[in-house]
Amino acid sequence: MAEKEKEEAEQLKKHGDVKEALAQTTPPPEAKKKLPTKKTHRLFLGTYAVLLLVFLAIWILVSTGAVSLPSRTEDVVRRGALGAVFIVLALVAGRVAESVFAPRLDTVSRYNLRRILRLLVGLAIVLILVSAIFVNWYTAIVSFGVLSLILGFALQTPITSFIGWIYILVRKPYRVGDRILIGVAKGDVIDVSYLDTTLWEFGGQYLSTDHPSGRIIKFPNSQVLTQPVYNYSWPLFPYIWNEVKFHIAYDSDLEFVAKTMREVAEHEVGETMMERVKVYRELLAQTPVDELEVQERPVIVFRVSENTWLEAIVRYIVDPKKAGRTKTDLIQKLLKKLNAEPDRVGFPKGNAR
Repeated sequence: MAEKEKEEAEQLKKHGDVKEALAQTTPPPEAKKKLPTKKTHRLFLGTYAVLLLVFLAIWILVSTGAVSLPSRTEDVVRRGALGAVFIVLALVAGRVAESVFAPRLDTVSRYNLRRILRLLVGLAIVLILVSAIFVNWYTAIVSFGVLSLILGFALQTPITSFIGWIYILVRKPYRVGDRILIGVAKGDVIDVSYLDTTLWEFGGQYLSTDHPSGRIIKFPNSQVLTQPVYNYSWPLFPYIWNEVKFHIAYDSDLEFVAKTMREVAEHEVGETMMERVKVYRELLAQTPVDELEVQERPVIVFRVSENTWLEAIVRYIVDPKKAGRTKTDLIQKLLKKLNAEPDRVGFPKGNAR
């Protein structure tokens, strides 16, 4: 019995550790949340309507003198009730805007819309609270200005990060779901908050491939203003060029090697590559570098290696998140074909590597 209780305690501890670990990271992106149903919207709007009527009734009762209160208390209650009315209206406006515009947008734009609406509603609530607390607007403005000056010096880095967030929204160097490299951080963007960005790392110091490492990377948005951003999956062309390289002997049948590598590569990625290259050419045509020649099929290149072997290279287009899997498949199939003809293809053997 004691052992069973001990096992249950360990299981609970594990679940607790998992919850704690999840709490230390950003929740799954809001972009993946399901759209609120009409029933949910009606529930929220009904709640807001009740609150609006309650606060409005309090304001009317106090303002008309229907409820007798000391003058000082009456002023506080009246301003508080009126402020609460405007806060509820701000919340309703945010909810209505989301319900109207969100269904028309893609998941990433919907995610950004929610962030912006939260910010605008939050700013509106702050302004309402300030106006409710301070009767004299001049005093409120002076107090707000002094506070902003003090916070500006104390919070330079967060403010810069917030400006970086605005830059990300406007210029879109990356979006939620993109695979990026910025500074030494590389991974898939899972969250862009007001102050920082969160990545699921791929590769890293323990892996030689582009497999997710299991680690989370957080960096301040201010880095986007000072660091180059490499986007592997930007919306207009979410693909990259990749290549497979083999060392072969100088006396190999290069024509056979090129033909075999091209046939295997075309069978694996040929059809999709043609469609992707068409898009790439259209993009290039709109830039000053439209004279570049881009092959729509896998390209075979031979180069002289630094050692005593030739390099046989096949170059192709691939989805960056499938690059490792595609390369593995190509290597296996290429080796099977080339090794089947040892008289025509010489590979390094023994110590001659």
